[in-house]
Amino acid sequence: MQLTGLHHLTAITGQASANVAFYTHTLGMRLVKKTVNQDDVSAYHLFYGDTVGNPGTELTFFDWPAAVSNRNGAGTIAQTALRVPGREALEWWANHLTGAGIAHSGIITVDRRERIEFTDPEQQHLALVNDNGAAGGVPWERSTVPAEYGIKGLDAVTLMVRDLDPLAYVLTEVLGFQQVSSYHANGDSGRPVTVFAAGNGGPGTEVHVEAGRHLPAGRLGRGGMHHVAFRTPNVAEQNEWRRHITSAGLPVSPLIDRFYFHSIYFRVPGNIQFEIATDGPGFATDEDAAHLGETLALPPFLAPRRAEIEAGLQPIAPYAPAQ
Repeated sequence: MQLTGLHHLTAITGQASANVAFYTHTLGMRLVKKTVNQDDVSAYHLFYGDTVGNPGTELTFFDWPAAVSNRNGAGTIAQTALRVPGREALEWWANHLTGAGIAHSGIITVDRRERIEFTDPEQQHLALVNDNGAAGGVPWERSTVPAEYGIKGLDAVTLMVRDLDPLAYVLTEVLGFQQVSSYHANGDSGRPVTVFAAGNGGPGTEVHVEAGRHLPAGRLGRGGMHHVAFRTPNVAEQNEWRRHITSAGLPVSPLIDRFYFHSIYFRVPGNIQFEIATDGPGFATDEDAAHLGETLALPPFLAPRRAEIEAGLQPIAPYAPAQ
């Protein structure tokens, strides 16, 4: 029983139309599912990913316009790193972001890997990281970004906590991560960051943890990350994980059928929400793979409420994929 890496990351937006425009047109990700938050059907749940939203490629957003602005600090997921295929891709992205008027770090090296750091329009912290051609993730051929430079999926996530040891214990002794490296944010004089990896390690498996009493209290809101989900292959293993995590003394939700995958949720030291999600069934379960994300998709248990749900949602500006 082993978590194999990142499954998806879920953030908060207050501007659904602008969010779709940025992540599909500027970053070239595919909107693979336009649905609703199953626990709050007044809000969209938008999923972006590779050509079919394979596990490990999904960056998702709850649409909560009334939320306060996010403030990174202790108890937050502070940065999302996305994979691109090489140095040439990073050079293309540096020019592309500059042309789009987006301030960025240029190509820098962090923990021995090249990256570009920037923020989205709601100040969510993002990075594009050279994955040196690692396997996994297939950029959409109809993306606004050339496929040879496209975002392939998730690379890593950065957490902020005051105390490293309790979180490190849960990551390694309960969830089976390995502590693989450490570095200093912003260079040798910067803040220490410890890196943990799930499964076989490498791109798409890492959790970076910045810890210290220097961190101010964080506040979750628009432009922030709500939770991080990790991959397990099937429901049988997910049930094993639920029993295992419960036996370690962490409260865990019941298994929840999200239709596109199954989920369990729990909080780790630092009060950060984790999820373990199954690799399937996937986003083509209720839509033709060629037309994912073009209309509002509702799982069967919400389908009888379609008229009510649609009436409570603000329309998203028309989505026009590249031809």
